[in-house]
Amino acid sequence: MPQNLEWRSAVRRRAFRLIAVLLLAIGLAAPATPSFAQAAGHVRVKIVKAGLLVGGGVGRGVLTYRGKTYPFKITGLSLGITAGATVGRFDGWASDISDVSDFAGTYSSVGGGFALVGGVNGVQLRNEKGVTIVLQGPKAGLELAANISEITISLR
Repeated sequence: MPQNLEWRSAVRRRAFRLIAVLLLAIGLAAPATPSFAQAAGHVRVKIVKAGLLVGGGVGRGVLTYRGKTYPFKITGLSLGITAGATVGRFDGWASDISDVSDFAGTYSSVGGGFALVGGVNGVQLRNEKGVTIVLQGPKAGLELAANISEITISLR
C-alpha cells in the first residue's frame, strides 16, 4: 500500500509538470494579439485609371480607423506596359497604423492586370511608414497592365 501511494504521488507530480510545460509552450507559441497602438483600419476606395505606356489615376476613399472616418484622395502614376481605362471600387484593410497620419504617404506596388468590360482586381501596397493596404474589388473598362506603380494618398 505505501508503494501505491508513492506511485500515485509521482504520477501526479509528472502530470502537473506536463500540464505546466504544455501551458508554457502554448503561451509562447500563441501569436501575439496586435496592440492598440497598431490597429487596423477599413479602407474603401474608388479609382479611375487611364494610360498608354504611362498610366495615371485619381481617386478618393474613406479610411475607418478606431471608430472615426477619414476621407482621403489618391493620385498615382504607373510605368510599364499600360493600355486602356478602368474604374474600380475596392474594399480592404490598412494595417500597422500607429497614428492616423501614418496612413498618408507614398505607396509602391509592382503588378499587372487585365480587364475587358469587367473584372476583379486585387492589390497590396506598402508605404514608407510601414503601413500596408490590401484591397480587392471589381473594376470595369478595358485595360492591359504590367507595371510599377507609385500611389500617393493624402488625407483631406
